[in-house]
Amino acid sequence: MSKPPTGPQVGVGIALFVIDLLVFAWLLYGYGISGWADGHNGGDTPQAPGFARRAMWFLAGGAAVTGGGLLALRWRIPGTVQLLVLGGGALLFASLAARP
Repeated sequence: MSKPPTGPQVGVGIALFVIDLLVFAWLLYGYGISGWADGHNGGDTPQAPGFARRAMWFLAGGAAVTGGGLLALRWRIPGTVQLLVLGGGALLFASLAARP
């Protein structure tokens, strides 16, 4: 199998980057709303850390499946973009889930 041309890889990488940022913003908004609701729940167990943990697993799984799949198909640029952006988002949500 030959290496795909660089032009389409860059285009796919940019498109996936924009989609990743939209998904990341949506999850960050959900975490913020959960944190806001935790402030009004009357002392019950906070829900925001659980949301952050689920978002972390969602992003880590997406990084492994899409990034790993693209790298297996020899699409190095979009695969690396997926691994970096989604993996970085997973690390951020892991740190948010671990916060007291």
